[in-house]
Amino acid sequence: MRLMNRRSMLQSTALIAGFGALGTSTRAAVPAGRDPFDYEVTRTDAEWRALLGDDYSVLREGKTEPQKTSPLWHEDRDGAYSCKGCDLLQYSSRTKVILAKGWLFFTASEPNAQLMSQDTRAEMVNDLGPFDIFIEVHCRRCASHMGHILLVDGKLLHCINGTSLNFEESSV
Repeated sequence: MRLMNRRSMLQSTALIAGFGALGTSTRAAVPAGRDPFDYEVTRTDAEWRALLGDDYSVLREGKTEPQKTSPLWHEDRDGAYSCKGCDLLQYSSRTKVILAKGWLFFTASEPNAQLMSQDTRAEMVNDLGPFDIFIEVHCRRCASHMGHILLVDGKLLHCINGTSLNFEESSV
């Protein structure tokens, strides 16, 4: 098995994104009955709404929280960020990048935590700039929408809704 270096991974990602732009828009955060992937955690729409409350539109409909509204945006303690929909570990504070853009940014997710899809919705233009295609990030266990992977200030970063995450401070 050949290991990929960072350059070949980024080239492959760019190639995949380019080919993906030729296809149609897909959204992985759809109700479990319509998605071909079998998620470990499934709930009815009513159960998701009861669990998530006001955060439902971000986690289940793929919306983006308003800038600078998440209390996790200012979080700088050591700890772990888990999916609000199922508690699966998504990110470590060691990979968090502090940017004054209004959302949480990470350099990488935890292993086996996420699935990706393409998001080509027209409304995906915001203060980070216009893009033809976004790589949408979902929780691997429950399909909750986390955010997107974007090129920000020349770096490939996970731009994540704080609404999608719970934070637990490290005890060490």
